[in-house]
This record gives sequence, structure tokens and C-alpha cells, in this order.
Amino acid sequence: MPDLPFSPAEYTDRLSKTRAEMAVRGLEAIFVTDPSNMAWLTGYDGWSFYVHQGVLLALEGEPIWWGRAMDAVGAGLTTWLARDNIHGYDDTYVQNPAKHPMEDLSALIAQRGLSVARIGLEMDNYYFTASAFLSLQQNLPTARFQDATGLVNWQRAVKSATEIEYMRRGARIVERMHQVVLEKAEPGLKKNELIADIYHASVSGADGYWGDYPAIVPMAPSGVDATAPHLTWDDAPLKAGESTFFEIAGSYRRYQCPQSRTLFLGKPPQKYLDAEKAVLEAVEAGLEQARPGNLCEDIANAFNATLNRLGFQKDSRCGYAIGISYPPDWGERTMSFRRGDKSVLKPGMTFHFMPALWLDDGGLEITEPIVITETGVECLCRTPRELFVKG
Repeated sequence: MPDLPFSPAEYTDRLSKTRAEMAVRGLEAIFVTDPSNMAWLTGYDGWSFYVHQGVLLALEGEPIWWGRAMDAVGAGLTTWLARDNIHGYDDTYVQNPAKHPMEDLSALIAQRGLSVARIGLEMDNYYFTASAFLSLQQNLPTARFQDATGLVNWQRAVKSATEIEYMRRGARIVERMHQVVLEKAEPGLKKNELIADIYHASVSGADGYWGDYPAIVPMAPSGVDATAPHLTWDDAPLKAGESTFFEIAGSYRRYQCPQSRTLFLGKPPQKYLDAEKAVLEAVEAGLEQARPGNLCEDIANAFNATLNRLGFQKDSRCGYAIGISYPPDWGERTMSFRRGDKSVLKPGMTFHFMPALWLDDGGLEITEPIVITETGVECLCRTPRELFVKG
């Protein structure tokens, strides 16, 4: 038996929750291509999501892992599935315009008696293509396909005690990553050299726990580049008189704990200090609303009202659900902190409270990964909540 990150009972509970939702939607099977959902249901963990793969789950029996034949070995090493339920397709299907891997999946679905079933697909998913859907339609003409995007993601919303512990370990790692930024960053240091040190810290881990790879690479723009949210790095030297925000994450067993902090080299202008004050007050207002029974939008509304009162505005959402994830995104793609999101907060839900501001000559990110508790909220990280200044 592989060294699984969770108990058999926890995997059984995950299948039960997923099947209950399938039954509500009238689905007899789902085909899951999101690697986060594949891992959550079966334990599968491998960098193979650049080829077609997935988990086929019916209302009864074990799930079936399906993917490239050479990756079936990895499925045997990382999942709890019986060997008969691990199916690898021939390598001639890989990146071959003359044939599509979904032809093989269609045959497998028919063999399992599901050729006339109502099957849910993750239609709006990074890993499921238009050609995959067309192939399934062509090769399973009697099946009825239904959009099941997010079905499994929503079952992941409330974390188990073990999942939260893994995120706490990720939190210790990202704390260490921010410490490295403060220790190493100085004018003249090339950005890529600093990022190398951050990567070293992320993989080395903290408190005796190793670091997994984050689902997003470090975002670390400086100066005017920091007016944009999603730029990475180059070999330009850090400069005095500029801010750099570091949007980074610690990861343990694929559980992501992102946190952002901003560093100003030299004396920050007053507008940065005003922005810091506004963000910190707005974060406190948002955290006061982060408790069971409240809605996601309550956090956003409290945050934005305070931010606006202090003279700043943020048009985008200020948070989203997090947990287990693979590239290219560490979010769960379910709940968001924004006006209109009526999702009810429950104990065990985890979020990245992401109140970033982009100014005319830089950016300010001071964010918190949080978990909803039985009575309120807990910030997973102990990194000081402030604009870091280094002279």
C-alpha cells in the first residue's frame, strides 16, 4: 500500500460526499480531469497533467484512474486504487493528430457499462479541451454529457483536521520564505538571485517538514512593474526607492498556503504609508466578518467600505478559497470575497484574504491565509502584518 497522505476513511468520506452531489444532479458518472480533484479523490500525485488523464467515478465501485500508460506506474505508487482500476492508454495516442486519447477513454467507459449513462464533465477546466469533448461525443453517441465543472471542488470546501495541519505546515514554509526576502534583499541584488533563494527556502521547508512545489511561481515585480499584479522576475537589480511585492506560497503535500508582503528599499513615500494604514484597517474590518454563518460578501463589503472611507479603492475580489492545488493556480475556483457572493462561511473553510492595491508607481500586497473556526477566524501565518521597510 502506498504511503498515502490521508486515511482510507477520509478517502471514503470524500467519495460519499461527491456521489451524494452526483445523485442530486442526476449523474451516473463523472470524469474528473482537474489534477487537484484527482489527487483529492484518489491520492494521485504526478507531473503528468500535460497529457490527457482523469478519474472516472460512477455511483458504485472504486474510481478508475485513466491516463498515459507510463504514468499508470505512478498511479500505482500514489493512489489507494486496486491495480484493475488503473488504466493506461498506449503512447501512440500522445500528441498524435491522427488519433485522440479520448477514443481510448470512450472504449473504457463502454466496457464499464456507462455508454448510455449521464456523465458529468469538467467543461470549464484548464485540463479539458474542446477536442476532448468532441471526441467523447463522437465515440459515445448514446451517452448524455452534462457540465459538472466545480462539482468536486465544492466538496473540498470544508477541510479536515489533517488538511488544515498540512496547510499549517505550508504556512511555516511561507513564513520562512518571507524571512529570506528580508534577510537577502538589498539594492543591487539581481532579482533572479533573490528568487533562487526564495525557491531554496520553499523546497527546503520549515520545522522539519519538506516543501512541495507551489502551484504558482513567485510574483515579484518592482517599481512600475508592480502596478501590474501578475509579473514574475528578471535579472534586473533591486533599487533603492522602489517597492517590490512578493506573492509567494509554501506548499506541503500539494496543500497551498499563499501569502504576500511588500518590501520598500529606503524611505517609503507618504502615499505608501497611507495605503498601508488603509489596507491594515480594512483587513481588520474584513476579519471581523470572517465567522461561521456570515457570507463571503460580508468580508468583501466590510473591507471595501473601510478602504473607500480611507481614500482607496479596489475593483477586483479580495479573496478566494484555497487548499490542494496544482499549476497553474493555487485557488480552489469556488468562493470569492466579493459583493454578490452569498456562499455561507463554515468552520474548516480556508481562504487567501488578498487585499492587494496597485498604485500609480508600484503595488502594495499585505495578504493573509485564513481558516474559519467554530467561533471566528484564524490567520495561518505569523508573518508581521505590515509594509516591510529596509534602509
